[in-house]
Amino acid sequence: MLKTLLDRLRPATPVRIDDQMWRETLTSLPFLLRLDEGERQQLRSLAQQFLAEKEMAAAGDLQLTAAMQVSIAAQACLPVLRLGLDGYRGWTSIVVYPDEFLVPREVTDEAGVVHEYVEPIAGEAWDGGPLLLSWADAQSGHPDANVVIHEFTHKLDMANGDADGIPPFDRRLHPALSARRWRQALSDAFERLNAELDLIEAEIPPDIDPESPQADPYFARLPLDAYAATDPGEFFAVSSEAFFVAPQRLRDAFPDWYGLLAEFFLQDPLAMAKA
Repeated sequence: MLKTLLDRLRPATPVRIDDQMWRETLTSLPFLLRLDEGERQQLRSLAQQFLAEKEMAAAGDLQLTAAMQVSIAAQACLPVLRLGLDGYRGWTSIVVYPDEFLVPREVTDEAGVVHEYVEPIAGEAWDGGPLLLSWADAQSGHPDANVVIHEFTHKLDMANGDADGIPPFDRRLHPALSARRWRQALSDAFERLNAELDLIEAEIPPDIDPESPQADPYFARLPLDAYAATDPGEFFAVSSEAFFVAPQRLRDAFPDWYGLLAEFFLQDPLAMAKA
């Protein structure tokens, strides 16, 4: 126990990201290119601090390279570029899988019967514990989604308890934000998305399985991935990843919610892109 306490008090070993690897990281993540030179250097410094404080481990047969770790760190640090790493305090481990991984689940139906199953997922954030990522999804380059940002915003959300979509606000950084104002905007946007989802699901012909690829064109009309309609915590995570990688679509659909995210993250990706 004494050794663990001393390890926590001991300064983290400094990490330096060399120039070529940083340039390659920026090129591989186009949404980072909207940052100006000063912001990129700030992100680099934060990523170096992140790599010094967190521990990444590979699962399965993945060979976890330095370039992979820098890529994950850069994506993880984008949401906290203006907030700092305090939002990620209280845990250290990141486990990186080569691809989607299986997680056991259980659900209780209305009759009280417990059903157990295994779900393939691309990422998961555990309250007070590690964060799990699929490398295949972390570097997929999907234009509207980002699993790293998604899971790390769950960690921000969990900093004050459950992943309920209401992260803690710092009075120094967020003087105008309140839980009441945030909850109202979140509820309005979440209910609107669910209403749109209900309409789309009603349009899907009976001979098409809503879970099949044939239904994808219907769900593509939603402003966010349908998974955002699961609960407010997932809505916050999904809309946060959209905020950073597909901001225009998010602002067009939910301008008030976009504005609150900009207040929280202290960033406006659309304004940054025009600068």
